[in-house]
Amino acid sequence: MAEDSMDKPFIVTCTAPVNIAVIKYWGKRNEDLILPINSSLSVTLHQDQLKTTTTVATSRSFQEDRLWLNGKEEDITHPRLQSCLREIRRRARKRHNDGDPDPDTTGLSQKVHICSVNNFPTAAGLASSAAGFACLVYSLAQVFGVDGELSAIARQGSGSACRSMYGGFVQWIMGNRDDGKDSLAHQVEPETHWPQLRILVLVASAERKPIGSTSGMQTSVQTSCLLKHRAESVVPRRMVEMTEAVRRKDFPAFAELTIKDSNQFHATCLDTYPPIFYLNSVSQQVIHLVHRYNKHYGETRVAYSFDAGPNAVIFTLQQHVPEFVRVVQHFFPPDTNGEDFIKGLPVKHAALSEELKQEIGLEPIPRGINYIISTKAGPGPRVVEDPSQHLLSPDGLPKKL
Repeated sequence: MAEDSMDKPFIVTCTAPVNIAVIKYWGKRNEDLILPINSSLSVTLHQDQLKTTTTVATSRSFQEDRLWLNGKEEDITHPRLQSCLREIRRRARKRHNDGDPDPDTTGLSQKVHICSVNNFPTAAGLASSAAGFACLVYSLAQVFGVDGELSAIARQGSGSACRSMYGGFVQWIMGNRDDGKDSLAHQVEPETHWPQLRILVLVASAERKPIGSTSGMQTSVQTSCLLKHRAESVVPRRMVEMTEAVRRKDFPAFAELTIKDSNQFHATCLDTYPPIFYLNSVSQQVIHLVHRYNKHYGETRVAYSFDAGPNAVIFTLQQHVPEFVRVVQHFFPPDTNGEDFIKGLPVKHAALSEELKQEIGLEPIPRGINYIISTKAGPGPRVVEDPSQHLLSPDGLPKKL
């Protein structure tokens, strides 16, 4: 009986959030350690709407490390995944050797089974790798009894994953050391700091993006003059200004910086040779819509930000959400006007004035936006206490495939 209990897997499940950079990270000075050429700042989105869930199990009976991602077994020998796994085990071993009696470190030599799912489209420019690697590192840390600073480990999986290790408003300091030990994420303000801030993700495409972020960055670093200018002369000042705007809850300043930084990131992609196009015609229409909406009111009520994909992330304040969602529905008429089009936080109905519609004056694009995810700033990674939520069954294999 005791033998059976020794073989029974130890199972932990965690969730981790997506983050959206408002000061963008694009380009590495060290590919292996994933060290960026500039600092960045992001907003962590709420896990009630967008999250990765990961279950990690260890057992003496497991023959090899295995990984299942979104219902399919994947190659666990991926170098970045191995970097995270190796570093967590190294830290756990060091803690054990330093005399920590924590029983969780007794399974150091055991193999792991990892099962992970996203509740949003993967590789569509919605920061799936950031949430995925943050969740992986946090879950492994729980299993192997590793605590302390984890963002440096998550960074080695996916650069922006280091920012998903915290909730609220997070900066990733680029650092200067060659070993990357000073390239870490820090929380600027918690998710409770700015309760009126709202985020709308306009999903224009859930398809895999044509050029992955890793290869896109490499080409930009090699060929873009604008990238170098941006990293050295533009971003340092913007980091200071954005931090101050967040702390003051100054939406116009926050919004203008967000828009300008998104535009410059995509200008850098265009300045890459050959050029990289992440935005499509729907993305461009959203950009026109936001600027005309703001012009109508004579103030910056709404901001957009686009990562490496066509999906717009809209920042606004709570009181403007109903009307702006209605504007999106009008100019991107969906097949359905019901709950299927708006997911996440509920949005009240609002009427649109003819004057506003005329001043925006764009030609509607039917079904240009598939759906909207309505959300807000949220917390960092969490442990799921309910065993029924484990993705792996008691034998250490996925419940669903």
